[in-house]
Amino acid sequence: MLTILAFLLALGVLIAVHEYGHYRMAVACGVRVLRFSVGFGQVVWRWQPKGSATEFVLAAFPIGGYVRMLDEREAPVPAQDRHLAFNTQPLAARAAIVAAGPLTNLLLAVLLYAVVNWSGVDQPRALLASPVPGSIAEQAGIVGGELVQHAGLDGDEPEPVASFDDLRWLLAQGALKKRDVRLMLATARGQATHAVLLRLSQTDIQDVDAQLFRRIGIIGPLSRPVLGDVMAGGAGAAAGLLPGDLVLKFGPVPIRDAQQLRDLIRGSVHGAGSTASTASNWVIDRAGRQLEITVQPLAVDESGRLVGKIGAFVGAPVELVTVQLGPLDGLWAGAVKTWEVSALTVRMMGRMLIGEASLKNLSGPLTIADYAGKSANQGLTAYLLFLALVSVSLGVLNLLPLPVLDGGHLMYYLWEAVTGNSVTDAWMERLQRGGVAVLFLMMGIALYNDLARMLG
Repeated sequence: MLTILAFLLALGVLIAVHEYGHYRMAVACGVRVLRFSVGFGQVVWRWQPKGSATEFVLAAFPIGGYVRMLDEREAPVPAQDRHLAFNTQPLAARAAIVAAGPLTNLLLAVLLYAVVNWSGVDQPRALLASPVPGSIAEQAGIVGGELVQHAGLDGDEPEPVASFDDLRWLLAQGALKKRDVRLMLATARGQATHAVLLRLSQTDIQDVDAQLFRRIGIIGPLSRPVLGDVMAGGAGAAAGLLPGDLVLKFGPVPIRDAQQLRDLIRGSVHGAGSTASTASNWVIDRAGRQLEITVQPLAVDESGRLVGKIGAFVGAPVELVTVQLGPLDGLWAGAVKTWEVSALTVRMMGRMLIGEASLKNLSGPLTIADYAGKSANQGLTAYLLFLALVSVSLGVLNLLPLPVLDGGHLMYYLWEAVTGNSVTDAWMERLQRGGVAVLFLMMGIALYNDLARMLG
């Protein structure tokens, strides 16, 4: 129920903000707005302020909305009201009204990011866990336990890294831009600074997902190798492991952190079969006493590959830092974040269009609803960040040059500005049909991806 409510609230807010942008710009340009609707279909609520020409409506299907303006192309307009019609406005005014919707979504994202920056948010400290064996990070010389103080794309000025989330964002940008990333590292106490270069320019990136970060080798922040919940009937419980056990050694290998331990457990499979894994002697610290326990992970098929599992949560809570900014810094950081997410979204769409990125990166309503519920469960800050991300996506999507979207109408106006002639009705109809076909194709792919994720 929370997932549904969080999803509907997100849709309602983002659609209302989008349409409000069109509405306010139309009013500012002197255009009469007849209806402001959130949703389509059967009207469930309506309100018209006294003396106003605008009817505000909430409809039964909240997937979308519209602002209906006085327009000679839709219905006859009395001669005395022609100056209030949308189609009689100057080109600049029409373009401004159309662009105001997606731009308002982007402004909302700036504000939401700024609110999070002002209120402060606890994020994992940028302490690196042991890198994935054979990964780019391991080849660069990272061993685990380092603190990332500054980082940047190679050739740019390195900037302070406030949290592990900042680092992940930079790594994603570097991978998509095919640019190396330079990290300034220190010990956990901030001493003995040195630089490493992650050669992301040499990688072929198709998806921005967990596998991308496994290839880079930086999956999560440093976490002590402490066991959490141990599942009854699992390999860990059978071996006698208990919650709170601190793992010191995996066979002869000293354990530095939870990521290293997870990789060793996953890699303990040595052949085919449901239990084909290598038993090893673990040295653990249990309430100050060192014990040696023999553990044989269970081999589990994971996407066609056998990996070892012990049926226990591995890793202690990570070290957190509170990231909080002042009024101007928080607002500026919100604007920068919105710009970076927008640019990354456009770049990813471009790469999908030319086949350099997988269409699996497209997400539909089921995935969005899932993330809405998960973020709402995590608290207000996580939900605000979710709203900001979807608001950016909605703004960028509507600026795409597809005829059925705001960006398509802006392309019509660009044609009119260059040639002096508006697009003919015949061409408008053809372009609209093509735009609808492309949009439905995108929606179909996104929905298929949603179902594929849900079904594993």
